[in-house]
Amino acid sequence: MPVQLPSDIVERAVMVLQVFFGLAGAFWLALWVSIVVWTYRDIKSRTRDVLVQILSVMMVLLFNLPGLLFYFLLRPRETLAEAYEKALEEEALLQSIEERELCPGCGRKVQQDFILCPYCHTKLKKLCNACGRLLHLSWEICPYCGAEQK
Repeated sequence: MPVQLPSDIVERAVMVLQVFFGLAGAFWLALWVSIVVWTYRDIKSRTRDVLVQILSVMMVLLFNLPGLLFYFLLRPRETLAEAYEKALEEEALLQSIEERELCPGCGRKVQQDFILCPYCHTKLKKLCNACGRLLHLSWEICPYCGAEQK
């Protein structure tokens, strides 16, 4: 003979299960919304392409956690801010390399105030006839005093 449980115990168990599943569903919904919002913010910081942004969010919206895993595999490696900082660093390095003067004769580094290359004795600059300041060899007039160069 099957054992019969009192009806109020069954009703309480059903109510506890309903509350449990309601809370679990609310948690799952909150988790789902939060990963969609996180994906939107993350892809927004990684690309300006609107189509990629929409597709990324839709992938997570439709496929939930598997979509989030695919997003992690497909998203750009660096954020726009990181790419900008990297470009600035490269620009600064290139500028510092370009600022160094090289001897046209031997290709070694020389300082800007050298008149002759200390290695191969190539003439790098000339002195102004009037004021004595250093001038490039191709200048025919001194930009400092206005004197013509011979």
